[in-house]
Amino acid sequence: MKKIIITDKAPAPIGPYNQAVMFGNVLYISGQIAINPATGVLELDSIETETELVMSNLRAVLEAANMTFEHVIKSSIFVSDMNNFSKINDVYGRYFNPETAPARETVEVANLPKFVNVEISMIAAL
Repeated sequence: MKKIIITDKAPAPIGPYNQAVMFGNVLYISGQIAINPATGVLELDSIETETELVMSNLRAVLEAANMTFEHVIKSSIFVSDMNNFSKINDVYGRYFNPETAPARETVEVANLPKFVNVEISMIAAL
């Protein structure tokens, strides 16, 4: 049976979906963008700032499910400009031990919700 994971420490969904769904011991986290959960405002000052907020939002959802980044088994990164890859990767990489980092893909897309520059979703497991 699925369990809906919700936290006010990450942005509320902007559509008909939930922040995350736990099914068995697997957590599926919806894509997070750089919305500050305290203000509801997008923070797009720089790609580094944007990525930090995305990772912070992901951490909040993981914590709501009693997990950490060590539980992440798969990440999907969507970017609007692959020229930002190295900056995004630098921020993202600080959250993982290279020896136990999850599987991942990074894909350039035409547009993202609210025309942000990066969106990241994750799958984690206990």
